[in-house]
Amino acid sequence: MSTPPIVCVIGKKKSGKTTTVVGLVKELTTRGYVVMTVKHGHDFRLDREHTDSWRHRHHGGAGRVVLAGPNQFAVMGDWPASVEQPLEALVADHLADADIVVAEGYKASDLPKIEVFRRAAHAESLIGTGSCSEAAYVAVLTDVPDFSADVPVLSVDGPDRFERLADLVETLLLAG
Repeated sequence: MSTPPIVCVIGKKKSGKTTTVVGLVKELTTRGYVVMTVKHGHDFRLDREHTDSWRHRHHGGAGRVVLAGPNQFAVMGDWPASVEQPLEALVADHLADADIVVAEGYKASDLPKIEVFRRAAHAESLIGTGSCSEAAYVAVLTDVPDFSADVPVLSVDGPDRFERLADLVETLLLAG
């Protein structure tokens, strides 16, 4: 099975990344695609103290624990030697049956990107600053009316922004 296409939704804190991911995923699933997501975060904890899975990891010392049931599963654990796995490896290992994967974060990757930039939240966007690879930008969503970029620029609050993003993703990543 080949790795599905991946698009990363990037931006600074409180810019609207999660809202954009949810809206884009909803629009793509409405169009019939199997969409899966990855959320990049820092120092989060899924297992709760005193649960069986917590005891497996913290009392027993298991490196990874899989929670499995008839309708869902989760994998919890630590990376080997504390080296974070690349997004592409995570997708290949866990999400290969998707039509497309929408990732929140991973701005340093060379994967296609949608940036969400709100001047109301931050002074500068990421595009043009050298802080992330710009070659694969798909679009920028912004609250700056005269924002200029070499990719489509959409209003971050536009009523049709998710449909327009899905059109771009279909054309650039899902065509053919």
